[in-house]
Amino acid sequence: MKKKSVLKFSLAFAAALSVAAIAPQPTKAASNASSVSAIKKRGTIKIAVFGDLPPYGWVTKSGKRTGYDVALARQVGKDLGTKVKFVQVNADSRVDALNSNKVDMVLANFTVTPERKQAVSFAKPYMKVSIGVVSPKKKVITKASQLKGKSLIVTKGTTAENYFTTKQKGVTLQKYDSKTQQFNALKNGRAAALADDNSYLFAWVKNHKNYKVGIKTLGPNQYIAPGIKKGNKNLTSWMNKEITKLNKKGFFKKDYNDNLKPYFGSDVKPSDIIITK
Repeated sequence: MKKKSVLKFSLAFAAALSVAAIAPQPTKAASNASSVSAIKKRGTIKIAVFGDLPPYGWVTKSGKRTGYDVALARQVGKDLGTKVKFVQVNADSRVDALNSNKVDMVLANFTVTPERKQAVSFAKPYMKVSIGVVSPKKKVITKASQLKGKSLIVTKGTTAENYFTTKQKGVTLQKYDSKTQQFNALKNGRAAALADDNSYLFAWVKNHKNYKVGIKTLGPNQYIAPGIKKGNKNLTSWMNKEITKLNKKGFFKKDYNDNLKPYFGSDVKPSDIIITK
């Protein structure tokens, strides 16, 4: 072989090795740190939850973590035979928590949307919701057209933010990082109204008598489901079976009665929230 040919071959071989080194390799089940077997071996499942969203996930004054999603998380850990490590997140950090392997699963009132399905995997839904709008009773907002030219409070990374960004462009959005910040902004009169999932707006107004959910449903029904890292079919499959099993046992109805019913008024029925199939 001539020297030039040898040189060309060597360069080509080196380039091939370089590409192979940086190219993403298929993830093997054995290397999946969030597979069911890896979680069981570790003895702990890391689950993302909210810390300031009654009645779904929050911390009481005595320091106890509680709520509808939290009860589900504890049941998941029990059925896996592992401890649960709770990782507190804000709405706009849920996807990153999965993709950066900070958590194995998100149970933080995570609404399924086409955009999110591009970034994460979702197991079977366990709750249904719609967007609602809450405002002061003295200046109650009863239809979306009344918000045109006004300011509306939303939390970053929520379906409410997406809806008003794409469907109601005449509304000025005030975007906050957390649920605590957004509700404080409403109470301080920084905007005409606040938009979020209707289910916990119903709960919020029960303890804030000067406000009303003037728009109870906006847009189509949406669904809350466990979020799992994209491509983790192993844990997604396990969670699908888990939700089916828990439904048959009546877990979600009990969870509703224990954690949601005390916070909802007569406007909400169990069938408005839970999915039993």
